[in-house]
Amino acid sequence: MTLPDALDLPDLPLATDADVTERVRAIVGRAARRQLWLFFLDADDHQLPVLLPIPDFPPSPDGGHAERLAGSLAALVEEVDAAQVVVVWERWLDDRATTLDRAWAARLAEACRAARVRLRGQLLSHRDGVRWLAPDELVGA
Repeated sequence: MTLPDALDLPDLPLATDADVTERVRAIVGRAARRQLWLFFLDADDHQLPVLLPIPDFPPSPDGGHAERLAGSLAALVEEVDAAQVVVVWERWLDDRATTLDRAWAARLAEACRAARVRLRGQLLSHRDGVRWLAPDELVGA
């Protein structure tokens, strides 16, 4: 996928999970460090020209970290007039979701539901590429 210019983003909807994955692959790509990426989409699945990398997020979702992140996401969604968020967990491991990956993703999904933030999806950026975190992976996390 060719990396789109930010001004072209309103013309390129991310209608499918594959579209989202390809966009994340083009922008974030393989993991280089531990950080969190936030992509914002409008109600018609168009990526907004706001991309937020967060280089230092807490090591676990415990202690209210997931809930605070969801609260921040709610404020950001309102600020940039977004309808949905894509979260990318970048970390230098293989493509298997770790217990901590699953815990963060599950707790954030739950906290976002409570904060009325629509998560379009959560993906892993790993040392070999990018992959979708399927909701069934989060059960029991």
